[in-house]
Amino acid sequence: MTSRILRAADGREVRAETLPRRAESAATGRRIVRATLQDWALGDLVDAAELVVTELLANAAQHARCDSVRLTVRRTEDDGVHVAVTDRSHQVPVLRLPGPAAQAGRGLAIVDRLAERWGHDPLPWGKRVWAELKGPS
Repeated sequence: MTSRILRAADGREVRAETLPRRAESAATGRRIVRATLQDWALGDLVDAAELVVTELLANAAQHARCDSVRLTVRRTEDDGVHVAVTDRSHQVPVLRLPGPAAQAGRGLAIVDRLAERWGHDPLPWGKRVWAELKGPS
């Protein structure tokens, strides 16, 4: 795991980690998000951000084509958080509404419910899937 603290163009701190593309990386992602949000005094967002990052990392573990993924956590100007997972797959995430008996396919529905907004950015080598969460008003 490679860890770096970066600065965004607007001067805000960004936590960036390269993680193995494995289902087990979700636990590491949750620890990173929890520690980062606590450092930034955004504890109210920890539970939702952990769920969102778990789902984004699970999707990347299932669909990406390389050995690692990149997790970034950035504070937004409205005291929210922007979390993203970058991978080398061009497969676009699709929000599905699975039936009650389905055993999979609810991940992006969870992200959609918890995030203020979410989406994906195509990249020349893959994509970045992101979500923004806002704190209580």
